[in-house]
Amino acid sequence: MAMERANLLNMAKLSIKGLIESALSFGRTLDSDYPPLQQFFVVMEHCLKHGLKGKDKSFLGFNKSLWGPLELVEKLCPEAAEISASVRDLPGLKTPLGRARAWLRLALMQKRLADYLRLLITRKDLLSDFYENSALMLEEEGAVIVGLLVGLNVIDANLCVKGEDLDSQVGVIDFSMYLKNDIDDYRSEERNSQIASILDQKNYLAIAKNNIIKLQEENQQLRSENSLILLKTQQHLELTQGDVSVERDTYKQSRQGLDEMYNEVRRQLKEECQLRQDVENELVVQVSMKQEMELAMKLLEKDIHEKQDTLIGLRQQLDEVKAINVEMYQKMQSSDEEMKKKNDVISRLEEKTNQITATMKQLEQSDKDLLSQTRTLAMSFVKCASTDTEHQYKLVKDISF
Repeated sequence: MAMERANLLNMAKLSIKGLIESALSFGRTLDSDYPPLQQFFVVMEHCLKHGLKGKDKSFLGFNKSLWGPLELVEKLCPEAAEISASVRDLPGLKTPLGRARAWLRLALMQKRLADYLRLLITRKDLLSDFYENSALMLEEEGAVIVGLLVGLNVIDANLCVKGEDLDSQVGVIDFSMYLKNDIDDYRSEERNSQIASILDQKNYLAIAKNNIIKLQEENQQLRSENSLILLKTQQHLELTQGDVSVERDTYKQSRQGLDEMYNEVRRQLKEECQLRQDVENELVVQVSMKQEMELAMKLLEKDIHEKQDTLIGLRQQLDEVKAINVEMYQKMQSSDEEMKKKNDVISRLEEKTNQITATMKQLEQSDKDLLSQTRTLAMSFVKCASTDTEHQYKLVKDISF
């Protein structure tokens, strides 16, 4: 890749140097048929194609993606947008390679080719999407070639891009142009002088023909415009005169009607003013009523909020009462169960009490029987064992107790 870059750099130096020298010796505006200029574009095409990524080549070996890097220039320099737009609008270009060739020719005619390419090589971050790392546009050789292109600003070129077939041209470098001897140089000078004279005659005839055609067209256009203006002026004058007479008659006839209309409109204006005053008064009443309604709505909202707060408090109290009722119900159920248990105990106690009472009655009865028997025995014992009355009485008393 380094050898290729060096060869392309040398070819660019020879091409640019030969083009400048031949153009200065030629002393005329260069056109598309000038051989050194054609070879310059071929060399520049090879330099720009060097190291392109994703090459899409046809059977002739031409790169079709060369238009991509050149299209970036309009983003870096707004002045180049005109060239890019002109290239896109050319009807005869169908391939990206043809657009790239047209762009190079337009940039050279604008004498901004070196400036555009200098902006392009400074943005290596953008060029890396199109070129490989070892491409000429990303290395030092690209900057050298851009510096050499500054010398082309002394050349005036008038290239016809529109009618030229740039899509199918074969870009082959003619090395014989750079390997000439003295005889070839002398013949080349003679041929260049002949070509110069022919081109001068051709340019003179073309310019004269174009000027004659333009003058004829302008003359014909001026004549048609003059006749049209004259006809329009006459028609306008006739229409104006008729309109003036009609307007005069109409003014006279309609003046009275206008006065009546004025009076009617004035009366309607007064009525409208009165109606407007009434509407304004009604509007004031409506505004006051609206304010009162807003105040009433605010009071109503306040009352509603207070009632809502009260309702919330009552709901809370109701919830508390419900909780108390549930608690009392639960306690009542528990107390009912305890009462049932106590009633059962009382009933059992009453049965036992009745049993004990019956038993006590039986014991009292048996005690009475025993006491009566004891008294009887005591009385009989007293009669038998003692004769003392006091002693008997005391003994009976003791026994009775």
